[in-house]
Amino acid sequence: MRHPYPIREIARQAGLSTATVDRVLNQRGNVRESTIREVQEAIKDLDRQQTQVRIGGRTFMIDIVMQTPERFSTAIREALEAELPSLHPAVVRSRFHFRETCPPEDLAGTLDKIAKRGSQGVILKAPDVPEIAAAVGRLVATGIPVVTLVTDLPHSARQAYIGIDNRAAGATAAYLLEQWLGDRPGNVLTTISRGSFRGEEEREMGFRSAMRLGAPKRSLVEVTDSDGLDATQRDLVLESLKRDEDITAVYSMGGGNLATLDAFDALGRTCTVFIAHDLDHDNTRLLRERRLSAVLHHDLRQDVRRSCQAIMRANKALPDDGPTLPSAIQVVTPLNLPPEVSAVPFIG
Repeated sequence: MRHPYPIREIARQAGLSTATVDRVLNQRGNVRESTIREVQEAIKDLDRQQTQVRIGGRTFMIDIVMQTPERFSTAIREALEAELPSLHPAVVRSRFHFRETCPPEDLAGTLDKIAKRGSQGVILKAPDVPEIAAAVGRLVATGIPVVTLVTDLPHSARQAYIGIDNRAAGATAAYLLEQWLGDRPGNVLTTISRGSFRGEEEREMGFRSAMRLGAPKRSLVEVTDSDGLDATQRDLVLESLKRDEDITAVYSMGGGNLATLDAFDALGRTCTVFIAHDLDHDNTRLLRERRLSAVLHHDLRQDVRRSCQAIMRANKALPDDGPTLPSAIQVVTPLNLPPEVSAVPFIG
């Protein structure tokens, strides 16, 4: 049991004698298992108290930089505001830099400005392109840690990636889609906001790989480069539906789902199965209306909290707790919407 604490302090925390604690720490024997556990818990309690002392009263200025549709940036802002109390006694202040669409060099310019101005850390959602990776490197070189959220920049100098295993999410979408489609014929529309986002690219790879194994005869029709914006998405989906009358299902990796369904409606077509990502306001409403079959969701509040904690660890305010694990993937249907968004009652 490694620790930096005097035996007297551990004994006081555990409510034991210093002689008993000494026997436990030095493995001298004649000690009950329950007593050993009490000493172990006392050391953990002291660790937590030290952490509170380190972060107590500290203010962390964090910059959140994202290229994303407004519906997702709104969800991020709401998630951070909801999680601020859980980060006490540290105080987290945030500056938001949101763009729905922009050239990579503009986003890199935003990161360079942060490097000059200073920050305790950056939470970043950006395309995986050389310009962004280089800007991340320049940030880290100035001592500013970067955490990628939702979509990764694995070849950059970022501190950690927080989010789901996107390849596994894509394979999960393929499994669900095939379970619901069964033997019915039809092709699948796959929609991606932009191919340079690593997260969506990995979802697409996982989906295609699983579909190749489970439904090799189904054609996959790709729509991309809409930036997840409804106006662009609708036109691209309309073109695809007109070209392929056998499209009956959708896997949406990058949003714009209202526009996709509007394109189906405009042509009088039925979307038999529709699988999407994230419980934003649009997708929650579409689930309630049963226009989406399922949403692959991850706890955005938890991810934002973990991102802030990763930045605190990089600033030596929290202890290193090992490798960052992927966030859990939740399959949400109209019947198991979380209480805060409450699904409509089942009728029928």
